[in-house]
Amino acid sequence: KIFQAVVSCIGGDGTIYIIPKSFEPALNKLMTEIQNTFKGLGLLIPYCWKKGEACVVRGSDTMWYRGKIVEVSGSTLQVQYVDRGYIESIPQCHLYPTTFYTGIPPFCIPCQLYKTLPIGNFWQQDAVDYLQELLKNEEVEIHVKELPDNPWGKLSISLYFGGMSLSSFMAYQKYCVAEDGQDTQKLGLFEGDLSPSYVLQPLPFPGETFPVTVTHLVSPKEVYICLDSSENFRKQSNTERASSYGSESLNKALKWCNKIVKSFPHLTNFKKELPCLAEYVDGLWYRAKLLSITQLVPVQILVQFVDYGTYLVAPTSRLRHIPCHLLKYPVQAVRVLLAGFKPTSGDKNVERIPYSPEWSLKALWTMVDCVEGKRLSASMLTVSPEVTISLYGDDKNLVHQKLIEMGLAEWDE
Repeated sequence: KIFQAVVSCIGGDGTIYIIPKSFEPALNKLMTEIQNTFKGLGLLIPYCWKKGEACVVRGSDTMWYRGKIVEVSGSTLQVQYVDRGYIESIPQCHLYPTTFYTGIPPFCIPCQLYKTLPIGNFWQQDAVDYLQELLKNEEVEIHVKELPDNPWGKLSISLYFGGMSLSSFMAYQKYCVAEDGQDTQKLGLFEGDLSPSYVLQPLPFPGETFPVTVTHLVSPKEVYICLDSSENFRKQSNTERASSYGSESLNKALKWCNKIVKSFPHLTNFKKELPCLAEYVDGLWYRAKLLSITQLVPVQILVQFVDYGTYLVAPTSRLRHIPCHLLKYPVQAVRVLLAGFKPTSGDKNVERIPYSPEWSLKALWTMVDCVEGKRLSASMLTVSPEVTISLYGDDKNLVHQKLIEMGLAEWDE
């Protein structure tokens, strides 16, 4: 069985407590009922608590939760939140004994990684801390491998986050050994020896009209677009993106990669078109490819962010190996030429685009104003040898009409 779940906590022994997404409506309903039933403080009169006794516990957020006494020691008790998994030391005044709700099974499931042996035969504290930091309150994908021998035992699972196997990742970090043959392959960092490349976006057919956004302009005529998922298009790209790890989106996968990017090694191979992760000026890491070495001392590399079309000159410290599973998502940005207009000799503006001097900088900035942050529509004209489109604004007029009106371009039949 495969399902989505949220990790509620990591136990001190490395137990992973998960709440299946399908349980959330029932859990929320129960929580509302508990809040309506129990109000105010806990039990203020002396009470003889027993290990294993059911209770409700008032959390630090002042909400009431189902609990179970794990250990009795004086005025403070060790209590496990049965629907969350974590254990806390709680003063007696924040507890209330109850037999309400004991007939409802716990909503969180204790799990262990399938055929994964921690170094030293138990999870070390630094590994538990790392798991807690990585997974707590995050949505993950669970593959059930083995049921426990008794109903209160741990479920044996494979856990995937952003398309990566947790067992493989923890083994890569030297916290454990993954015994399972399927999970023992390396984390799957692409190191350039196999020369794979990104998957290209499937394009609409000539004559089709589809919604787009412009992500980067090279010149008024050459731009990069992202296709907003029109329905027939979405079906195609979903087929492309189907994988054994389920339907993790590219953005989710990148979010996870940003959490663990420091564990990926820096690039040592600088082959042209090599896929990699690159750090943008916003401090986040995105999919990129190498274009050229622009400087040798210190080494500076020109990269292109494949999902946006934008370029960056970066030092090697801002380039890292990319996990192989990130290569399966189609490149989001498509380079296109805009049809219907061309530069005009009547544009007397002195400042020109250095790499495309037939256009003035004023024409470029005018086109930026016409497309930036706007929902546009495109009509596919040709896909070979160049992808050529007509681009329309939300007023259904051609976006280059303004350039022609300002004398910065002319019609091109």
